[in-house]
Amino acid sequence: MFELRELRHAYDSADVLSVAAWQVEQGSQWLVLGPSGSGKTTLLHILAGILKPTAGRISIAGQDLTALRPAELDRFRGQRIGIVLQRLHLVPSLTVMNNLSLAQYLAGLPQDGARVREVLTSLDVAGKAGAYPHELSFGQAQRVAVARAVVNRPKLLLTDEPTSNLDDARCAQAYGLLESQARACGATLVIATHDQRIKARMSNHYELKAQP
Repeated sequence: MFELRELRHAYDSADVLSVAAWQVEQGSQWLVLGPSGSGKTTLLHILAGILKPTAGRISIAGQDLTALRPAELDRFRGQRIGIVLQRLHLVPSLTVMNNLSLAQYLAGLPQDGARVREVLTSLDVAGKAGAYPHELSFGQAQRVAVARAVVNRPKLLLTDEPTSNLDDARCAQAYGLLESQARACGATLVIATHDQRIKARMSNHYELKAQP
């Protein structure tokens, strides 16, 4: 599904991420572990095509991301990659329904209200379709962010620290949402976290070390 080779990223000439080789199959689920400063968020941003690595190769679904022009990369990301970041980044001036429709539009896909309603229903927030982000509880906003990430049926679902600020019950619930939605899309799931509570729930682990 994706392959990284000799990947490196640096800020001000100091390496913040180094991955010699990592290959992941379609539909698998991976937990990226590591202490603060080990490059977990940087790695997710590179996988999402948000950040261009300093060196190395990144291929997703057979596509070399570094070979894409910015507009092509945006289209590729919108159609094949779903992202749930630490900050949910819902557009405050748009309703829940329109936040998901915007994701379809930016990916160059047809506006599909039935698909939006289907995803919101599967995450038990269909009743909030006309609500604005500030009218949602944190749990509802998190579900909407997951819905937006999977509305285009991505092949890769990336999440950054989805559980670290949650109590045990909500941690289990958040992981369950991500796992079930990834399976529904047939997507590869990559969760980056230092939260040890979900380590036992995922059999595939990739551990990053803090850079010297």
